[in-house]
Amino acid sequence: MRDGDDANARRTARPDLLQRLADDHARRVREHLLRRVRSVVPGDGAWIVVDGKRLLGFASNDYLGLARHPAIVEALARAAHTSGVGAQAAHLLGGHREEHARLEDLLARWTGRERALLFSTGYMANVGVISALLGADDLCVQDKLNHASLIDGARLAGCELKRYVHGDAGSAARQLGTRRAAAALVATDGVFSMDGDVAPLRELAALCRAQGAALLVDDAHGLGVLGAQGAGSVAEAELSQDEVPVLMGTLGKALGTFGAFVAGSATLIDGLVQNARSFVYTTAMPPALAAATCAAIELARDDGERRATLAARIAQFRDGARDRSIALMESRTPIQPVPIGDSGAALAASARLEDAGFFVPAVRPPTVPPGRARLRLTLSALHTESDVERLLDALAIALKPVNHPSANPMS
Repeated sequence: MRDGDDANARRTARPDLLQRLADDHARRVREHLLRRVRSVVPGDGAWIVVDGKRLLGFASNDYLGLARHPAIVEALARAAHTSGVGAQAAHLLGGHREEHARLEDLLARWTGRERALLFSTGYMANVGVISALLGADDLCVQDKLNHASLIDGARLAGCELKRYVHGDAGSAARQLGTRRAAAALVATDGVFSMDGDVAPLRELAALCRAQGAALLVDDAHGLGVLGAQGAGSVAEAELSQDEVPVLMGTLGKALGTFGAFVAGSATLIDGLVQNARSFVYTTAMPPALAAATCAAIELARDDGERRATLAARIAQFRDGARDRSIALMESRTPIQPVPIGDSGAALAASARLEDAGFFVPAVRPPTVPPGRARLRLTLSALHTESDVERLLDALAIALKPVNHPSANPMS
């Protein structure tokens, strides 16, 4: 190769993809945004062991404390003994077992829907249902704080994606009104995973009915916690299948197992079986997990005492925070964010709490908007009154040098 050719090759060299990752990693370190994976060993109740330290956990989505419930563990073990560990195939290729069919039936009846369809994860459910419903000429209108899976579902569908001001049905109406002739889907979290507030579901349902759009509610964090028999935020809002034609829920939070589902009409479910690629082209969840989830639903549905205990812990935490002048965001759910603002300050507060014996991670951009880093604290029916009081005392101390001046005080 001549010298000139060598120079041209250097000028047209492609970017180094791994170096690009390394540069991004370095930037995250500088900006206090680096994520890290830590191995956790479960202990008794809400206790966990992290890096050899015994900590009281306030980060779990196991809101009802069912993940290690003896009846659910026994259901899983019994089904694994008879059905094996894995489903061995996709649902359409022999992987659909009696346990899956029973779980889908239970989910449909619990949520008041005609049918339900299992997905391996909530991410796959949202991506699958939006991609099956929408195409390039269609419109998807979403809350600005929706879960990433809803946003990615719209992007993969190739439709036009418009975002509305968080929790503002009027803003959603304006976005929906920009293309009145397009087939449209409005999508929202039922309970927002980082803020803990509940979407204005009745207002959104009325909007969709008036403008001929369909409404999708991702109730991952409402199922098991809100509504009659814990049937979720849609049940609490008393909205029917006609008003919320697409309901998604996950099984790995209040139910304590793993997986997800979409519930709705027979027309919806039949269409997803044909067109939801994340359902068609993936292995079915282990049948033993489906059996365990059936047991979890029966407990979550029928054991109102767990929800009552959880509600008491939420009220205790919020009252205690007010008494200690700890700023909180507005939330009536187990998700109780403590706003900090600066990412470095949020990490420092989390570290102080860990030194005091509590596991309360800091959540930073891009998971939350810039300048809105926080401690994402979650409560569980496993927490005792003493656990919450001890946390509040430690939190008041940990926040003294880092409480962000822009934090909205709890009303």
